[in-house]
Amino acid sequence: MHFHLPRVQSFSHAVDQVRDVIKHYRHEKDSEAHVIFRQAAGHKPKGVFPQIVNPEEETVPGIEHPGSTGVIYCSERAIANGFSYTDSHSWANLGQGAPEVGPIPNAPPRPSYINMPTDSLEYAPTTGVKALREAVANLYNHTYRKGKASQYTYENVCIVPGGRSGLSRVAAVIGDVYTSYQVPDYTAYDQVLSAFRRLVPVPTALEPEKKYRLDINQVKKDILTQGLAVVLASNPRNPTGQVIKGNDLKDLVQLGREGTTIILDEFYSWYIYPDSEKDFGKSISCAEYIEDVNEDAVVIVDGLTKNWRLPGWRVCWVVGPKNLVTALSQSGSFLDGGANHPLQLAAIPLLDPARVLEEKISLQKHFKHKRDHVLKRLRELGLDVDIPPTSTFYIWLNLEKLPAPLNNGLTFFEELLKEQTIVIPGIFFDINPSHRRNLFNSPCHHFVRLSFGPPLEDLDKGIDAMGRVLKKAKKEGMKGFGHNYKKSMDGESSPIEERIRGHDTSHTL
Repeated sequence: MHFHLPRVQSFSHAVDQVRDVIKHYRHEKDSEAHVIFRQAAGHKPKGVFPQIVNPEEETVPGIEHPGSTGVIYCSERAIANGFSYTDSHSWANLGQGAPEVGPIPNAPPRPSYINMPTDSLEYAPTTGVKALREAVANLYNHTYRKGKASQYTYENVCIVPGGRSGLSRVAAVIGDVYTSYQVPDYTAYDQVLSAFRRLVPVPTALEPEKKYRLDINQVKKDILTQGLAVVLASNPRNPTGQVIKGNDLKDLVQLGREGTTIILDEFYSWYIYPDSEKDFGKSISCAEYIEDVNEDAVVIVDGLTKNWRLPGWRVCWVVGPKNLVTALSQSGSFLDGGANHPLQLAAIPLLDPARVLEEKISLQKHFKHKRDHVLKRLRELGLDVDIPPTSTFYIWLNLEKLPAPLNNGLTFFEELLKEQTIVIPGIFFDINPSHRRNLFNSPCHHFVRLSFGPPLEDLDKGIDAMGRVLKKAKKEGMKGFGHNYKKSMDGESSPIEERIRGHDTSHTL
């Protein structure tokens, strides 16, 4: 009979474990921050039968909300807490994915005016001004394709009014295909994959244990076993701050010669932080590994927004084979009509290779200093960054070690709004077009993305706010967190918030 005793003890222990799991189980319906998120237009689960129409979301018959990007949702929540774009000095906006646009040390002067010849008041071609297209092609050849037989020409370049427009034009000309994407990645891919339904999304979860490295061998297997026709990715990576480079990037480009289209969003290609002084001024692009610019099925999206620190210009480009550019001209004619004509002309001298090198070096040194400063201050608060960024201007901060409910990104975000600071909850980078997953099960649930794009004084203001939240938690405990979030500027609560507040949220959270 003695041999049964360990089994009884094991069973009892198992029961205790199950009870413990149930006791500590967390679901998005128990969190005020998550309920508010789901109530926003376009954030309800999709593809669930029977399909329920939310009358508050239906503007006209047949119209449905695609869901907002992280920045838009977070900005709207900030406005509900008193944030204003016209008077934002009291706030620290570490959420928006934009670099500081003012002068930085040793950089060329910022553009302060533009000429507008009469011809520029006309529409520009949907593919863009030819001289700017030539300047883009020349810059890629000079930077990445010296000595190669195949060179880009203006026919390989399409100018577009912003990166999202570039992605939308590309998505509009892709047929019914399986499209690979990774989690976490750029929040706007969620909307692109939702709106352009001929792209059938196939996710791959990147593992933090491998520093969010894209496993090229696994991609190759997926192409064979799942019939992937398109691979979409940001490189360098938003939000993790990592980068595909060297042989990994070379192998990824090789897939573009083997029947798979590779679309790389390279907006952070200059934001590379070398350890050696001699490596400042170097940047990353798959253009370095392309053999034939008209045969390799590789598409590059980039522009003035991040690298040149001119987000307000909305002048960007798509680089790829000639026949792709012809298709993009056609999709652009009905999607956006083309980029701003005067600003395209003003952009041409900014692409001079000598000026670009000067811009790169100053940018990399300045943003590396900001990165190191923010990492140091976070470390002093006990917020160690598991995987520090080697590129971009983002920090992918894991909150898992904080006490609940501060250990999830959406609640941490709402608490920082009370301190006049904006970050982006990690769930927005969980590219999940159908929105079916319980948000507490998302691999990005415990994360927030911090941008060190803004000026240093704004970064310090935001980190000071995080310090106040953590100090309050340590001093007063957790009962003050996870509730009392404003629904609107007048402070009115929704019925569902009132229902939540009718319970003791210090227990349910």
